Amino acid sequence: MTHVGRIAAGMGLLAALCVPGQAVAVPDAPPVLDLVLDGDSLSLRDSFAILEGRPVVARLAADVWATMNETRAGALAALADQRVYGWNQALGPLKDRPLTPEQAEQFQRNVLRSHAAGVGEPLPDNVVRLALILKANQMARGTVGVRPEVPQRLLAMVNAGVLPRMPQIGSLGTGDLQPQAAAGLAAIGEDAPVRYQGEEGPASELLPKAGLTAGFTLQAGEALPIISGSTVLAATLMDAVHRATVLADQAEGAFALFMEATRAEQGSLDARTHQERRIPEQNAIAARLRAMVAGSGWMTEEGRKRLDPANYHPRVQDAVSVRAAPHIMAGLRHVLADTRRTLVREANASTSNPLIFKRDQGPGYEFVMGGNWDGSVMGHLADTVNAEITDLGVLSQELSGRLLSPRWSYDLPANLAGGTVGLNSGMVQVQTVAAALIPEMQARATPAGTLSRPVKDGQEDHNTMAMASVRHLHENLDRLEIVLAVQYLMSAQGIDLIAQKMAGLPLGAVTRTLQAELREYITPLDEDRYLTPDLERAIWLVHNRHLVPSVAG
Repeated sequence: MTHVGRIAAGMGLLAALCVPGQAVAVPDAPPVLDLVLDGDSLSLRDSFAILEGRPVVARLAADVWATMNETRAGALAALADQRVYGWNQALGPLKDRPLTPEQAEQFQRNVLRSHAAGVGEPLPDNVVRLALILKANQMARGTVGVRPEVPQRLLAMVNAGVLPRMPQIGSLGTGDLQPQAAAGLAAIGEDAPVRYQGEEGPASELLPKAGLTAGFTLQAGEALPIISGSTVLAATLMDAVHRATVLADQAEGAFALFMEATRAEQGSLDARTHQERRIPEQNAIAARLRAMVAGSGWMTEEGRKRLDPANYHPRVQDAVSVRAAPHIMAGLRHVLADTRRTLVREANASTSNPLIFKRDQGPGYEFVMGGNWDGSVMGHLADTVNAEITDLGVLSQELSGRLLSPRWSYDLPANLAGGTVGLNSGMVQVQTVAAALIPEMQARATPAGTLSRPVKDGQEDHNTMAMASVRHLHENLDRLEIVLAVQYLMSAQGIDLIAQKMAGLPLGAVTRTLQAELREYITPLDEDRYLTPDLERAIWLVHNRHLVPSVAG
């Protein structure tokens, strides 16, 4: 399922869960996010708010205009004695072809037209919105030589609710040429498609409906900074990081509920052993899990005796998947922290080519050709996050599988069947949904960043393939939502099947809340029934963040 398809499916489930005749509370609209962009202080908190759909009004800081105008004047003056890629020289393998001043305006349009060749599903609207804001913020640093009117045009589209249709397929992670060219074409008012108030159509028609001028003329050197850089990659990776963080929270809740269902040993959460490993993320996860199961009577010797007191033997220790879970889950938290630090830098950096600087010696400005558009660091981080996401999926699927076996679950009914076991087959096929997705996750976790392909007559001979990395990551986040939903559904079933024997013993402080939230939407399985709706509701709960534990940090 694509990212867009996942969202559509989630909305369909939302409609299915609405009870006819029941009043649905409409949440208050969040306050408008007022962003002032100076090229140096855009935060991840604000970026995540944009991704969550918070309305935003963005503008350039007052002092940015003077800086950008000064750089622009210096850049134009420097062209008198310097041949510059994308300014008075052509692009790519045609870089040696000179351009006359008279060709400048037409060249800007041609650059956008020739590079807008992407295909496939469009990027989600909130990712597009963030990508345009990131591009404007990077331009605000005053190192790419465009007039301030250029980023302001992009922000005017954002503020008016006009979003270009930016296809996902085509970028090699060597800049964001195809998707950003689509945005550029929309900004100058050509017939590239945009979305406005639920309508999609040519920018030339919808821009005036939004109160914007139909056309916008780019001057010398202003098309290349629109397409050069990795802003679409950064916005898409920010979205993945935001999603992965929420799923990491819910994976901890699913694990805590699994521990209750299997009456696991709490010793594996002892703070002393985790502190000895000296991994901060591991310590934090163990602490949150301790808080979730605090007060549990199920995860005690008394709880473990309840199912078969006559044949009870001390467990000694649980399986590796249980004892090592805080360490396994810490890997994802660790790489997410690294990725956040990288993204903050990326949001406030100059990622185009060429860049314009004041001369170290002598008056005026000079152009410097380089490779700051390259997305290798973000691409490799996306690959690493994907590996950790996949490992988390493997762990979740293994834990779900344990619940089916009376031996591995410590005497839960076989297959988690209600009623008469054998006559009822229980949840065995629910678990295979998770098992079916794991090979798909493993295949998509192959690092695309190691698969460079040379293109453009050897001028771009090393490509990061970072957009492929991020697209695969989003696909696996879609799959992880389903895998975790399986674990939640099965753990809750395990708890309900033995609740009568555990009478008088409470669940933990947070696990009982998670159990109650699941049961608000899904009734326990007694006699076998059509299970697809149950699993779809569980997926909806995960997707819509109903199962985020209250202690998640």
